[in-house]
Amino acid sequence: MVRKEIGVCMFLAAGLVLGSGCGQASGGRKEIEVSGIAETSVSEALEDRSGEEGERGDRAGGKADVSGGAEAGQNGREAAADEGSADGDGSGNGNGNGNGIGTEIGTGNGIGTGKAETLGNEDAENMRKRFGEDCIGEQTFEAELSEYDGKVWFVPFGPGQGNPDFHIQLMQNGTVMGEIKPYVPEGLQGKAFASLDAVSFYDMNFDGCTDILLIETYGDTTFAAVYYGFDRDGEDYERSFTVQEQLSERLSAQAGEMTVAGVRKALGDTRKNGKFARYQEAYGAVARLLDMSDEDGAYNMTVTYGLIDVDGNGTPELTAGVDGYYTSLYTYSGGKVCTLIDKWSYGVMGNAGYEYAPGNNSLRNYNTDYAGAILYTTYMAVREGNRLETVAEVKTVNFDDVNGNGVLDEDEMGSVGYYGVNYLNGKEASVEECSVYDSGEYEMIRGDLSLEGVLKELGVR
Repeated sequence: MVRKEIGVCMFLAAGLVLGSGCGQASGGRKEIEVSGIAETSVSEALEDRSGEEGERGDRAGGKADVSGGAEAGQNGREAAADEGSADGDGSGNGNGNGNGIGTEIGTGNGIGTGKAETLGNEDAENMRKRFGEDCIGEQTFEAELSEYDGKVWFVPFGPGQGNPDFHIQLMQNGTVMGEIKPYVPEGLQGKAFASLDAVSFYDMNFDGCTDILLIETYGDTTFAAVYYGFDRDGEDYERSFTVQEQLSERLSAQAGEMTVAGVRKALGDTRKNGKFARYQEAYGAVARLLDMSDEDGAYNMTVTYGLIDVDGNGTPELTAGVDGYYTSLYTYSGGKVCTLIDKWSYGVMGNAGYEYAPGNNSLRNYNTDYAGAILYTTYMAVREGNRLETVAEVKTVNFDDVNGNGVLDEDEMGSVGYYGVNYLNGKEASVEECSVYDSGEYEMIRGDLSLEGVLKELGVR
């Protein structure tokens, strides 16, 4: 499936290769039956009160995470209502209430502002009265999400007569906007659901969408479950959450403490996006996350990294990918990592990779149809808001399309290579008019550094 930041599907081919297809594919996206995504702002109010980056304390064994997106945990509403004194340990595992307030407000990942309200007047029992006896009231929250008009309820349900499995609903004005089915590790299949121990919403993979981190217990085993969020993408894709099995398994295995704070520590104690002190720290966090998320190692494909200069602004961009299969590209500005390219695949269907003109803020992409009979050249640039946008698209038809149907018909094959016409953004144009978008010499977007190599280059651990 495809998630893209620009308006057209862009392709790249080194030569005349048979076939066509969209190279902007996100790697191995697995749907979890969700029609809604939570993009919410970072809850900064508690941080501002405490002056700390870490999560604030628990109450009654519950975990209240305010480290990213609109995070909250068990009995977080009570902590907010009580304006509790913080004698927690700053990691979400103390015995105090944290510095709770009624409304947590903050700034998201550059695509919207929202707030998550913790309702101190409605305890867990009230939640069950409102949403049903199977509702897990301690982990039920109302949030104002940038993808929705108005507030949305995050409502988890334990197994009950209506549904034998643990599941989560996103609700608005009494209507179910989306439903999330649980991820259960293979080794725990058949075990009974025991508890939902903590919930955290924040942009884990730096793509501008809010992701979901759950701490769950099945049987007597507690584990992390990570879902990446995707916003609606035109008519092609609805809002969705995609489970990250490899990342979930590795976090569950490597986190010393199975809490939100423990998971964040396993990821390198990363700051919230927008709070990084410098690009070296930010790119180190991205690289560590990608390495832990890497599912390609099982197929003897190694993710490599690199630092390149796309736009000449003095701050390099980070590349990551598997050479010949896909590439990703990240930029940094104002304490924030922004994803420009997210696992765009290439190497098949007429697409051979993505290029950039060093320092000139120009990316170029080729793709072919009908073994090169039609060539698409797309030019892109980083624009305001650190988004990759299409500047121009040139379509070159290398055959005489007699009937004008845009398809290489059998009786037109003899004209391939003996005829050519260019269309610039849909209008016929000369070679000279099309060539003005070239910005000098182009190089492939790729890296040759290992994780250890790029961390050393960045000067971070």
